[in-house]
Amino acid sequence: MIKTLWRLSREAIRYRTLYTIAILSTLALTAVNLTAPKVLSAMTGIVEQGVDDAGLRTIGAYTAVLVGLYLLRILFRFCSNYLAHKAAWYLVGDLRTRTYDKLERMHLGYFHDKQTGDLMSRIVNDTRDFELLYAHMIPETITNLVTFLGVLIVLLTINWKLALVTCTPLPLILWSGVIFSKKVRPFFRISQKKMGELNGKLQDNLSGLHEIQSFGREEYETGRVDEKNFEHIRAMLQALKVSAVFHPSVEFISSLGTVLVVAFGGWLAYREGIRVEDIVAFLLYLGLFYGPVTGLANLLESLQQSMAGAERVLSVLDAPCEIQDKPGAETLENVRGEISFDHVSFSYSEGLPVLRDVSFTCPPGRMLALVGPTGVGKTTLTQLISRFYEPISGHILIDGHDLNDVTIESLRRNISPVLQDTFLFNGTIAENIGYAVPEATPEEIQEAARAANIHDEIMAMPDAYETQVGERGLRLSGGQKQRIAIARAILRRSPIIILDEATASVDTETEAQIHKAVMGIAGTRTIIAIAHRLSTIRNADQILVIEDGRIAESGTHAELMALGGSYARMNSIQNAYDKAPAGQLS
Repeated sequence: MIKTLWRLSREAIRYRTLYTIAILSTLALTAVNLTAPKVLSAMTGIVEQGVDDAGLRTIGAYTAVLVGLYLLRILFRFCSNYLAHKAAWYLVGDLRTRTYDKLERMHLGYFHDKQTGDLMSRIVNDTRDFELLYAHMIPETITNLVTFLGVLIVLLTINWKLALVTCTPLPLILWSGVIFSKKVRPFFRISQKKMGELNGKLQDNLSGLHEIQSFGREEYETGRVDEKNFEHIRAMLQALKVSAVFHPSVEFISSLGTVLVVAFGGWLAYREGIRVEDIVAFLLYLGLFYGPVTGLANLLESLQQSMAGAERVLSVLDAPCEIQDKPGAETLENVRGEISFDHVSFSYSEGLPVLRDVSFTCPPGRMLALVGPTGVGKTTLTQLISRFYEPISGHILIDGHDLNDVTIESLRRNISPVLQDTFLFNGTIAENIGYAVPEATPEEIQEAARAANIHDEIMAMPDAYETQVGERGLRLSGGQKQRIAIARAILRRSPIIILDEATASVDTETEAQIHKAVMGIAGTRTIIAIAHRLSTIRNADQILVIEDGRIAESGTHAELMALGGSYARMNSIQNAYDKAPAGQLS
C-alpha cells in the first residue's frame, strides 16, 4: 500500500500549488477548531467567578473573537474543500486521458485476453476513486491527525493523568483498523473486477443486439447480465458487511474511552479538586479528540476502495509496451513501397506457430495477392507489415529499412488498410472518408469516393456527404461501408495499401467496379490483397499461396494455373461453385 500511495503522490505533484493552499487552509481550519473551545472555557471561568463590568467587557471581547473564528472557519473550509476537489478532479481527468492514451498505443496482443467493457471501467470508474483519495481522504487525514495531536497536547496541559486515561482505547482502535484493512480490501478488489466484467458484458450485448434479437436470446442474455450485476453487488455487500461491523466497534471503543474519562474525571474532582472550567474544557475537547480517531477509522474504508481502483489503473499505466520505437529510430521518408520478408516466423502463443520461415519480396508499385484457407496466417502477415506484432525471428523491410529501425508513426503513415471487418466512426460520411487526412477538401473527398464507386450512392442520400453513418456504420450496408473504407485509403495516398477481403460484402457488379478502381491505382502504389474470391486477384503481379504458415506456391495466375497445384485446385472449385445452379450447391 505504501508503494502504491507513493506512486500516486508522484501523479499528483503537478497540482501541488492547489494542494498546498488546500492543506494550509486545512491546518488553519484545525487551528480555529482548537482555539474555539479554549475561548469558551475562558468565558466559563469568568462566569464561574462572578460577572462584573470588567468581566462583561471581556466576555464581549471573547464573543467577538468567537464570531471572527467562525467566519474564518467558513473561509478556510471553502478553500480546503473546493481547492482539494479541484485538484482531485483535474487529476482524475488527466489519469483518464493518460490511461486511454496508454491503451491506444499498446500492441494488439495486449488486448487478446481483455474485455473492452473492463478497460472502459478502468478508464471511467476506477479513476473516479482517485477523487475520494485526493479530495477527501488526504485533506481529512491531515485535519484529523493535526486535530488529534493538537487536542492531545491541550489535554496534557489541562491534566496529564486524565489525558493518559483518554488514550487508553487507542491501541485497540489501531489494532481493529489493521484487521479491517486486511479483511475489506480483497472484497473491494473483487467488486471493482466484477464491475469491469459487468461493463464488458453490457458492451458485448449492446454491440451484438441484432444477433440477440435475431436468435431470440433476450431472456438468456438478461439472465447473464443479472448474474454479473449481482456478482458485483454481492462483492460490494461483503465489503460493506465488514464495514458495518468495524465502524460501530470503533464508536463503541471510543464511547468506552468517554466513560473512562468521565468516571476518572469525577474521581479526580473529588480527590484532587480539579477546577470546573478545566472539566468543561476537557469535555469540550474530548469530542474533538475521539472525532478524528473515528474519522480516521471511517477513512480506512475509502482508502481500501481507492487502492483497489488505483491498482487497476496503475496496472494499465505501468504495463510494458512491447512494440515501441527503439532509441535512435529513423523516420521513414520518400517510401517507394518495396516490401521484403526475410525468413520470418511468428506465433501468438508459444509452440503454436502461425507463420514459418516466410520469405518474399514485393517490388514497389506491384500488386501482391495472398490466398489460402482460413487461419493460415494471411491477415497476420499483413499486420506484421504494419508492426502491430513483431516476428519471433527474421526481418521485415520496407525499401531496405528494417521495421525495427524506423519509427512506428512514420511506418504506419505510409500504409493504408482496408479490412474485412470495416469500422466506421459515429459521424458523417465525409468525416469517415477524410479521417486520416483532416485537411482534405470536399473536392478531394468526393474524388476518392468516385474512385471507390460510392459517390453516386452518397449523393442519393438525403444529406449526401453529411449523412450520419451511426455507430460502427449501422445505417449503411456492408458494401457501402467497405467502399467508404476504400475511399478513405485512396484519399490518404499512402504508397502501400492493404486490402483484407475488401470486396467480401459487395455484389458481383460492385465487386467488378471496385476491382476496376483498385486496378486504376495499381502500378502507382504497392498493394497487398488478401482474397478468398480468386477472381478479384487474377491480375495481381504475384500470388502467394499460404498453407500451414508457409508459402506453398508463388507466381502469377497463369503460372499457378499451369502448375496445377493448390491454387489451380482452389480456382477450379470456385468456378464450379459459381456456375452451379442454386439447387445443386449442396
